[in-house]
Amino acid sequence: MCGFIGVHGPPGVDVAPEIYEGLLSIQHRGQDAAGITTFTDTFHVKKGVGLVRDIFDAQDMERLRGNLGVGHVRYPTIGAGSGEDAQPFHVNFPVGVAMAHNGNLTNFQALRTCHATNTGTRLNSSCDLEVLLYVFVRALSERVKPGELVTAEDVFAAVQVVFEEVKGAYSVVAVLPDVGLLAFRDPFGIKPIVFGRKETSEGTWHAVASESVVLDVAGYDDIQDLGAGEAMFIGLDGRIERRHVADKPHRPCIFELVYFARPDSMIDKISVYKTRIRFGQALARQWKESGAPTPDVIIPIPDSSRDAAMAMANEMGIPYREGLVKNRYIGRTFIMPSQGARQSSVRRKLNTIPLEFEGKDVCLVDDSIVRGNTARRIVRMAREAGANKVYLAITSPPLISPCPYGIDMATKTEFIAGDCGEDPQEVANRLEADHLVYLDREAMNDAARAGNPEVSEFCNACFNGVYPTGDITPEVLETIGGERTENRQRTLPFQG
Repeated sequence: MCGFIGVHGPPGVDVAPEIYEGLLSIQHRGQDAAGITTFTDTFHVKKGVGLVRDIFDAQDMERLRGNLGVGHVRYPTIGAGSGEDAQPFHVNFPVGVAMAHNGNLTNFQALRTCHATNTGTRLNSSCDLEVLLYVFVRALSERVKPGELVTAEDVFAAVQVVFEEVKGAYSVVAVLPDVGLLAFRDPFGIKPIVFGRKETSEGTWHAVASESVVLDVAGYDDIQDLGAGEAMFIGLDGRIERRHVADKPHRPCIFELVYFARPDSMIDKISVYKTRIRFGQALARQWKESGAPTPDVIIPIPDSSRDAAMAMANEMGIPYREGLVKNRYIGRTFIMPSQGARQSSVRRKLNTIPLEFEGKDVCLVDDSIVRGNTARRIVRMAREAGANKVYLAITSPPLISPCPYGIDMATKTEFIAGDCGEDPQEVANRLEADHLVYLDREAMNDAARAGNPEVSEFCNACFNGVYPTGDITPEVLETIGGERTENRQRTLPFQG
């Protein structure tokens, strides 16, 4: 999971300040590193490890000139998370391109070895984007002779080569100096990407981003999603050309709606906020139908479960209370680079309001349980605050399968549900809770589909082990899991 924004501004403007504001609005998608690359007569670059607010200053905004630019926030699922892996990446020769992406290349190591063997190419980082950039630039340079101008047809042809060679899930934005702005989405549309435009006194602006909230905040309108396997090119004259380069079934990631995306975003015409409300309503019905004990109060584990918890309380006619207060200056524990950082941050991140727990049977609502360490600590906090009983309601099914597409779920052994054979009561026992209910998988999918019936299926790989790209073998999972485990062991401490 990462976040990006690319901006094509009117001639004479500098887009870096707008990119900076956009990165702040998607800081939740990556807290490990950030970067901005713009272009005038040359590329201007600023990247670093840490939060957006700590990397850029006023001098950077003065230096990052140009009306074409891309920005990125990163959390590493491939690579060591060092400064060398910070995006965007750019090349000057044989064709100038600056690029950023969100996703994961499942054949990254194979491509890296192949290019090193066949062409002698050596990468400067352990980030999979560098391979994707190389494939794109190589394909483009094979079509465009020295001295010729790159056309939209050349760009679309190069994207076609990327789709043929690069496997996995990825959404991409790139700027081509003296050519324009390019965006494309993987053939199955697993990772989200949107684009929009706005009119100002300076002229017409175009932008693409990982989430619609980026464009909302910046005042863009006519915001649309790119489809699965679709590429979009915006020339220097502002002309937009769109092309479906691949024809595969659309399988957007359901976990974006469960956890990653901000509630004020729209993904594939689906409101994240309303979907989480539907999750809560469905979970309430399931809770009652299963004969689960009736709690005295429903309390969300902030933030991404808040909307579902409120809907669940309304559906069940049970009081909703804010019993856990979040320190907003602590990062999301799910995307922290090491297990030690996740565990040590929980108490700093959350604190209880004892009055909402004392002597009560409390139902805590959360979006998901991966390893269970955070959930166990919160259950203990609830008991220490005086709760009589502690129940857990989870707005997604048990997580049982590694995600090779860019979610930090590396190996099957890391899933508490897998360890417990997906038995909710056994999971509850391991978490020291009195009862636990997971949202049924089909109920989750139905709740998401209600926002846009045109999306017939979602990627549920982390819940059912069915990988839509069709190329994920146990060997691939073992390789990716090994890479992530190794990277965690050498990752820098969390910055922020």
